[in-house]
Parts: sequence; structure tokens; C-alpha cells
Amino acid sequence: MEIIPAIDIIDGACVRLTQGDYGRKKIYGQDPVETAKMYEDAGCRRLHLVDLDGAKAGHVVNYKVLEHIAGSTSLVIDVGGGIHSDKDIELVFNAGASMVTGGSIAVKAPDRFLHWLETYGADSIILGADARNGRIAVSGWTEESDLEVTQFIISFLAKGVRKVISTDISVDGMMTGPSVELYRSIMKQAEESGYTLELIASGGVSKEEDLEILQQAGVSGVIIGKALYEKTIPIERLKYWIR
Repeated sequence: MEIIPAIDIIDGACVRLTQGDYGRKKIYGQDPVETAKMYEDAGCRRLHLVDLDGAKAGHVVNYKVLEHIAGSTSLVIDVGGGIHSDKDIELVFNAGASMVTGGSIAVKAPDRFLHWLETYGADSIILGADARNGRIAVSGWTEESDLEVTQFIISFLAKGVRKVISTDISVDGMMTGPSVELYRSIMKQAEESGYTLELIASGGVSKEEDLEILQQAGVSGVIIGKALYEKTIPIERLKYWIR
């Protein structure tokens, strides 16, 4: 199971939202590059970078932050938030992203998302499947669709997607534990449908016991955000999990 720290950006600063609510924002640092270096020094190889300004605006905003992190570390960075056009995706790949996570685009313009999947490959394009009350949410989680999360994922596995990041918005930033049963259900249905799925869990992780439960559940990776900022998972413990 891969440990993937998250850095969410608003106005160039490291922030965390609670349940995706922009009105419930907490700033944890003004220098995302230093935060990324700290994670790299702790042994992390991956970084999940979210452009929250971009998610709200509908286009990439904080690409310079990505550029600076990519130029200052050797982290493998996946980027999400505001990637809606061919120009957006070219911009983030040119700025140093190794992977792109597309959520809203997969709902609102699935043909474009599938074109990216064909163009860049299944190793570089991640499906973002973020849900509230079992339904896919888009546009920085400000809009809820009528798409059921598991069926949404299965439909894209059938079209060649292999990597999925899924966040249960109801637990994101709440420090109450991840939605393990949701991930078990997704993986079970993918397996029963005959598809290979690399599922990355996101949201709710607050302690090392959560990591143990997710590892036992069989997810491919876990994204950790607030628990690192709040030190409920000490950063020096990441090396243990990475080993």
C-alpha cells in the first residue's frame, strides 16, 4: 500500500477543507515547496497535489506551485483540480505532473476524459471518484450528480481506466476514520466484473490504525492530509509504512 501525502492549494498556501467546504478552511503553511520537501525527506515517493482554486474556477490556477515542487523534489506528483481542457492538461504535464486526476471532466465531458486516457495512457490518467451520500460530486465538490459511485467507477474500468482515487466527502477532514466498507464494496464489484483496479483511498484517515485497516482491506494506496498537519500520524512514522 502506497503512502501518498496530500497538499491542497488555495492562494498559493497549504490548506485543508472540512467535508469539501471552502468556508471551513484552515491554513497550514504558506510554502507548499517546503512542505513537499518535508514529505520527501520522510521517505515519501508520491504527492497528491490539489488545485482548489482551479477546482472552483473550472481551469488550472496554481500550476506555478506544481512547477516549483516538481523542480525542487523528485516526488512523483499527481495533480487534480480545474483540469477541464486540453490546454489545462498540457499545462500541468509540462509543469511537472506525472499523473493527472480527472473527476469533474469524467462526468461533464467523458469523451474528452477518454481521449486523454487514450493519449496519455492508463498509467498517467487517474479517475477521480469523489462521493457524497454515495453519489459522485464535482466542481470542487460543490455540485452533486445522480451517478452512483461504484457504478461510475465500473463504467470507466470498462473503458480502460485502471487507477482510481475515491474520497468519501462526508468523512474528509473530519478525522473520524476512512470509509473502509465503501472501498471493500468497490474492489469486490470490480473483481466480480473482471477488472483490474488500483484503488487509492482518501478522506478520514486520522491514525495509524486507519492505515492498518486500509492495508488489510487491500487498497493500493492511501492519501493522508490533515492527519500529517495535525500530527496525529507523526511524519517520522511514514518511513515505517513506506517500508
